Amino acid sequence: MAYVISDACVSCGSCEGECPVGAIAAGDGQYVIDANTCIDCGSCAGCCPTGAISAE
Repeated sequence: MAYVISDACVSCGSCEGECPVGAIAAGDGQYVIDANTCIDCGSCAGCCPTGAISAE
């Protein structure tokens, strides 16, 4: 089960640097998580200032 980023994302980029496998990238207006690369560690969710990241 991969993590997902909701519309609450403000594109601050804090999650991208926290991902140990590089599954997060800038998308169209917000960041996105590649479900095939995500290892479900939750590092991104813990650092998101808006709480936009959650388990799918």
